[in-house]
Amino acid sequence: MLKFVDSFMGGIAKSIGMPTDPLKLFLTFLLSYPLCAVLKRLPDSKPIYKQIFCLSVSAFYILGIFSLWDGLKTLFISSLGTYTLAKYVKSPLMPWVVFLFLMGHLTINHVDRYFNPLWESQVDITGAQMVLVMKLSAFGWNVHDGRRPAAELSSIQKDRALTTLPPIIDYLTYVFFFPSLLVGPSFDYAEFRRWLDFSMFDVESTAPQAMNGKLRKVRKRKIPRSGRVAARKALEGVFWIGLWIGLGTVLSPKYIISNEFRARSFLFRIFYLWPLGFYYRLKYYGAWSLSEGACILSGLSYNGVDPVTNKRKWDRVKNIDPYRFETGQNTYTLLETWNMNTNKWLKTYVYLRVTPKGKKPGFSSTFITFLTSAFWHGVSPGYYLTFVTGAFMQSSGRAARRYIRPFFLTSDLRQGGPYKTYYDVLTYVGTQLTMAYAVQPFILLTFNDSMKAWRAVYFYIHVGLFAMTVIFSAKPVKKQIEAKLSARTQNASKLEQLRFEIETARAKRAPSELGGGPASEEDFHEPSLGIPDADIEESVEAIQMDLAELRSDLEQFKRRASMAAGDARKRASKRKV
Repeated sequence: MLKFVDSFMGGIAKSIGMPTDPLKLFLTFLLSYPLCAVLKRLPDSKPIYKQIFCLSVSAFYILGIFSLWDGLKTLFISSLGTYTLAKYVKSPLMPWVVFLFLMGHLTINHVDRYFNPLWESQVDITGAQMVLVMKLSAFGWNVHDGRRPAAELSSIQKDRALTTLPPIIDYLTYVFFFPSLLVGPSFDYAEFRRWLDFSMFDVESTAPQAMNGKLRKVRKRKIPRSGRVAARKALEGVFWIGLWIGLGTVLSPKYIISNEFRARSFLFRIFYLWPLGFYYRLKYYGAWSLSEGACILSGLSYNGVDPVTNKRKWDRVKNIDPYRFETGQNTYTLLETWNMNTNKWLKTYVYLRVTPKGKKPGFSSTFITFLTSAFWHGVSPGYYLTFVTGAFMQSSGRAARRYIRPFFLTSDLRQGGPYKTYYDVLTYVGTQLTMAYAVQPFILLTFNDSMKAWRAVYFYIHVGLFAMTVIFSAKPVKKQIEAKLSARTQNASKLEQLRFEIETARAKRAPSELGGGPASEEDFHEPSLGIPDADIEESVEAIQMDLAELRSDLEQFKRRASMAAGDARKRASKRKV
């Protein structure tokens, strides 16, 4: 690290009682904003200026601030190794070779960190390498898709396919894009290329137009203004970081494995885990919000114009939705709004890629995706304890929504019944407590500490999840519940019954799959925490057939009604005659 930077940061860290490395990381987040303001103002006609600028800033971050010389070597090994494999390996197995190379390299560093742990709060290159694994494994698949016939590709594969290998300077700029270098977000090369050549902004008109309620003049730069949006995201990130520092004085993961904690009442112990889990998330909220804001300011987050509001969208690389997470009433919502870009990567480049052509994803796809996510995070036992628990959480959540929720709706299934509020409150509290319980090993990491934390609350969530799994797996119980649900809905119209079936399916499938069109890659539910829905292989063909049958019945009804009206008019005219 540069001496003047080191002494300056050390003095600030000592004065506020904060470890130096997290403060350095926070500094890089804040520095990215003025640097991104410079980046977007470099001449549009000279992309080489942007490339040199990105590479220089990244080098300053890695070497000038953190002195990670070995870390820079690590990133170069992954980057140049991937580029070489993509260029010279023409086999269809090339993306798998790239994937194994990247994951193997990352796992070596994870194992090294496990047996040679860093001191607390120290920053190393592993986080940046994890982001790079997502970007470069996707790059390998994108190059592979560019060599395949277009007829074999899905719409997203066509959109991201690379028919030619990019120049090395473009590639390295993609690898070392400084706003997302250390903590993400991840994105595909095609998206970066469209930012670099400005084709991402072709939907914008250069003529005066109404935008965000005001008439904008002709833009001098191709990248639209985004300062206010980025500033709001930066303030949000600073707020989360400040709250994290504040709560760190009263909450601690060490406390839950202490004898003092076990001496408290059971209710105190289970409810203490809730704010503790919130405290864990705050640093991720802060880091991801700040890096997302920098990407917004650079223009990379641009995602077109909303046709309804006529406002620009800046959510292309959005990685977290704190409000939806903290107010989520089910596991699906929580996992869907957490680390979104990792979920996209697991879905697009692992889960669906391991599925044989012409077949639906099944257990093997689920298992491989789970294994990939676990190894990607690290080799500590705590990660695996959290992921396995997450699998049971998803399964139990689907069962509750399918077999319990309908009893709290009105008999026509159109709206909530008189006790629906109680159901909402119960599911909210239950979901948040379950997540707070499940994430403790993710932070404690070691098996012994994880067991101490769970033992302190008598493994109560595991007991509940196991009970739900046994109950809802028993065929007599399922038949009895389904019979009661059928009795509740027997007086409902066919359309409402169909809506009920679709709502039931939504407990297991993504809403976009229910539109009636053929299922594409984008339609599959994105794996959350690396654990896709266990029964995702179930087809929606039955629902689509029901929809088609319903439409047919409605058309026949219209024709009969029209014919009856015509006959009535004829009879009326005859009576008049």
